[in-house]
Parts: sequence; C-alpha cells; structure tokens
Amino acid sequence: MNLFELTGQYLALMEMMEDTETDPQTLEDTMAAIEGELEDKADAYAAIRTQLLGQAGIIEAEIERLKRRQGTIEGNIRRLTENLETCMRATGKVKFKTGLHSFNIQRNPASLVLDEQYIENIPDEYLIAQEPKIDRAKMKADLKAGKDLNGICHLEQTESLRIR
Repeated sequence: MNLFELTGQYLALMEMMEDTETDPQTLEDTMAAIEGELEDKADAYAAIRTQLLGQAGIIEAEIERLKRRQGTIEGNIRRLTENLETCMRATGKVKFKTGLHSFNIQRNPASLVLDEQYIENIPDEYLIAQEPKIDRAKMKADLKAGKDLNGICHLEQTESLRIR
C-alpha cells in the first residue's frame, strides 16, 4: 500500500471518529482493517489523536464561552426583573395587564430559615441519616506513608499509553 492510500484510509478514519453516529464496532473494525506496520499505524494514530485533542479543546473553550454568555444573559434577566419590580412597588401598581402580558407581585410560598445560633438544638427527628463517605485521598496518603490498612484497601499500579 502506498502513502497516498494509507493517508486516505486514515482521513476516512478521522471522519468516522468525529461522526457521533458512527457505531463503535464499525470504528474498531475500520481501525483493524487499515494495513501497515505498527510504527506507521502508531504515527498515524498519534496524528489523529492530536487533531481530536485539538478539536476537543476548541469545543471545551466554546462551552466555557457559552457558559459565560449564559451567565451574562441570566444576570441581565435578573436585573430587568428586579428593576421592573422596584418600579412597580414604587408606583404602587403591583398588578396590571397590558396587551401582551400580565404583571403581578405576589407572595411566594413560605421558606424555612434556620437560625444558625440554634443549629445544635435541632431534634433528631429533623435530621436525615446519611451513609458515611470514604475519604479516598486520606486513605491513599496514609498507605503511601506506611500505615497498615491491610484487608481494607491497597494501592494498585496501572499502566497507560503516553504519546509525546
């Protein structure tokens, strides 16, 4: 197989990896079917991986940009609502209709406010029992420091591929 054919196969593979509709088994079969030496495949896989990492980074940056934009828009909505409510209260017009909307300042359902200085006096009947949570970071640090947690947990060393 010549370089041109190999390049074409890897470009097709790249397109399949970007397509959210591609069946994982089809992807695996396509990767296995591409001919070439392990070193050639590894270089091609690394190139595709680098491109996918770049695209994932671009998508992540776009998500963050959209989250910031969403926060700005939600802040503007909150300010508009507060401003309108302030104007309605100042003018005494707490309920009215226009051709497009109805406006009404009404009572919200009562909410519970805990008095912080009396928190320790809350009777048990109002407390919710919860399962204990494991502090994995502390256990790992203690094991590394030599503490004997035999029969409870252990450290396990794994391996993974690094491409530089």
